[in-house]
Amino acid sequence: MNKSSFGLIGLGVMGKNLSLNIAEKGHSLSVYNRTIEGEEKVVNEFLELQEEHMRINGFTSLNNFIDSLEHPRKILIMIKAGKAIDQLIDLLTPLLSEGDILIDGGNSHYQDTKRRQQFLKEKKINFIGLGISGGEEGARKGPSLMPGGDLQSYDMVAPVLESIAATDIRGSKCCSYIGPDGSGHFVKMVHNGIEYGEMQLLAEVYALLSVSRSNEEIKELFVEWNSGNLNSYLLKITADILTAKEGNRYVLDLILDKAGNKGTGSWSTKAAFDLGTANTMMASAVFARYISSFKDKRSALSKLITGSSDSDSNIHNKTIKKAYEFARIINHQQGFQLLNEASKLYKWRLNLSEISRIWTNGCIIRSELMNNCISYFSNNHDLFENSNIIETLKANEQAIKSVLINGLTNRVPLDVFSAANNYWIAMTTERLSANIIQAQRDYFGAHTYQRVDASNHNFFHTNWHKL
Repeated sequence: MNKSSFGLIGLGVMGKNLSLNIAEKGHSLSVYNRTIEGEEKVVNEFLELQEEHMRINGFTSLNNFIDSLEHPRKILIMIKAGKAIDQLIDLLTPLLSEGDILIDGGNSHYQDTKRRQQFLKEKKINFIGLGISGGEEGARKGPSLMPGGDLQSYDMVAPVLESIAATDIRGSKCCSYIGPDGSGHFVKMVHNGIEYGEMQLLAEVYALLSVSRSNEEIKELFVEWNSGNLNSYLLKITADILTAKEGNRYVLDLILDKAGNKGTGSWSTKAAFDLGTANTMMASAVFARYISSFKDKRSALSKLITGSSDSDSNIHNKTIKKAYEFARIINHQQGFQLLNEASKLYKWRLNLSEISRIWTNGCIIRSELMNNCISYFSNNHDLFENSNIIETLKANEQAIKSVLINGLTNRVPLDVFSAANNYWIAMTTERLSANIIQAQRDYFGAHTYQRVDASNHNFFHTNWHKL
């Protein structure tokens, strides 16, 4: 049997579609899947999906799978993140040779990726942490790929990865070397954090508008927005969702209002804590999902509230559009600032403009705003350094204020809109209330403080009990 040029482990939804994508691009491929109960037929059923021109060999024996690959072996792992990755690496290590390359395509934590790279480096085996965005459709037709690890290792697998990636508006592939160690998975993590914020924003717009408008009216508005500068993949699919029906009922009305999450949103929030930067919109989006999970308690408490409707439930289309534009900019600002702080701390030298570019197609957060971010970040690392961005935020500040008032009036929770507004106000306020915090800390713990009439290098303590 001729050796395959590439291997893939794990034929779940993403693994299957990536495999077909790889084989379709002309690469000879070996695939492996375990045969535990319920997965005995996975490999054979997958092989039936391949088309005549594809060269795919399937295996249920890990040893035979490894032997089927040409040297150096290049293997993409598409299994659930966590301990399963470590267990698989332990099984693979004795079977691999010096110079082989393992690629983790799951949503692994970037610190786990860094640890695995160090472990495998001692075995002289290369390891790449590959962020993949685009879901099932992206995996099959062209995802956005974020590889991190050793550059030489990436160069060896680049022909395969770049061939299957989505293509941007200029014809370049939405796959680019991100940086060393866990940077690829970190960037994917932040991508998902931005995604959390974008999804929650649209959910809040829907919640606010549904007080007085039908699903068809909201869809019409979203379609209109999507034809202009607010264009995005998430806006498009949300418009589609609004009017989908089963019989005479909206599918949306049949879906229980308990949102799931897979951890990357909370990881982004924790990373912001660790790095000392603010991603309040991501955090608010995560907590909104957590609150939604308390369905029974929410239902019980809602019965205690009466007279919540308000006659002034309408809000002008232009007002909510401007508020939505405002909040999306803040969401992207916070996400890219998180990337920038990580880049400085870990010395990754992240290229924010290039990251924006590979996020313009294939991924879930692709949008017109992301297209604009390519040029925004070509000259600086902060959206607030762009005069057009600042002018847009200033012009739309009144709109988000009106939206928040409308939400309060109608008892509609607007977690991420509130977070966006508070961040903007705080960042554009010269003197905040943190002087009170510093005084409190000094009072009970003698933590000291700096003074407005002294050098920033000097710290002071007051004996508050004697004043």
